[in-house]
Amino acid sequence: MFLWTYLNHFFYRFLHFLGKQPDQTNQPTTTVNMSGLDGVEHKTLKVNGINMHVAELPGSGSGGDPIILFIHGFPELWYTWRHQMTALSSLGYRTIAPDLRGYGDTDAPEKVEDYTYFNMVGDLVALIDAVTGGDEPVFVVGHDWGSMIAWQLCMYRPEKVKALVNMSVLFSPRNPDRVPIPTLRRFFGDDYYICRFQKPGEIEAEFKKLGTEKVLKEFLTYKTPGPLYLPKGKLFKSSENGASSALPPWLTQEDIDYYVTKYDNKGFTGPINYYRNLDRNWELTAPWTGAKIRVPVKFIIGDQDLTYNAPGAKEYINGGGFKKDVPLLDETVVLKGVGHFLHEESPEEINQHIHSFFQKFL
Repeated sequence: MFLWTYLNHFFYRFLHFLGKQPDQTNQPTTTVNMSGLDGVEHKTLKVNGINMHVAELPGSGSGGDPIILFIHGFPELWYTWRHQMTALSSLGYRTIAPDLRGYGDTDAPEKVEDYTYFNMVGDLVALIDAVTGGDEPVFVVGHDWGSMIAWQLCMYRPEKVKALVNMSVLFSPRNPDRVPIPTLRRFFGDDYYICRFQKPGEIEAEFKKLGTEKVLKEFLTYKTPGPLYLPKGKLFKSSENGASSALPPWLTQEDIDYYVTKYDNKGFTGPINYYRNLDRNWELTAPWTGAKIRVPVKFIIGDQDLTYNAPGAKEYINGGGFKKDVPLLDETVVLKGVGHFLHEESPEEINQHIHSFFQKFL
């Protein structure tokens, strides 16, 4: 959640390369019915040296349907795209949503350094090749960490992406003078959530004491347009007035139960390892300092999202910096009254934006 949230939009940009071109093989496919998601196919693909779980809903079934690849964030899963997959597959798109490495039913490598952007983009390039045969681009939709991974995918392999809809996390060019974690500590202090995530095992132990359901509810319902702090021994204390126990209308207990089942099984370490590679990513991506995104883009953000209210974000959008760094930026949409998980909070509006933009390229 909130990958580089509140960072000045000049702090850093982490890019990751594509990795190897591995052997991609499908394991047996199973169809399940969960939360009304009839017809979702679940399969395991061998990509970039790991087994990746992929959920898919076909479009017309003709074999020539345009593909949309959905990339989730933290603490999400493929399941966060359930509304988009259902709506857009009914419009003729073949919709594909993986669990990223470390999440859900996808492999979780043990080493922290196996969660750099090089690894992530490598996984997705191999996945795109597996579902297309390697000879055609796909549409891409990203949110939170998924947005950052999508920016990097477009940076390195623009020929793999027909057009991109990114949400919540703006592109930010790498700043060679600002190492991410020390910069965050200086601006926000040691209790800032990304800083708290840095020591392996520490935040996981605190999450375990709170319970998986409590942690996921707090993150998935967060709608405060300001920095997230997690003081040691006082996690989410500000929400203990009883208000947080009520789920918003766009998130059901059934949804929470699905997330809890997967996080109870896999744990939080894989997803949190993404944050533990921020400085490593900054070092690795030095060759791309000053590079731009040259793929058609629509960007969507909620005005109650803490990312939109981060220092420098509005100035970056309205002052021309965003357009300069993303020359093919078609439009920036700011949704009124909507928070970080905008694709779940306002699914119909998001679905319309995705479809109307991608239609331009068919």
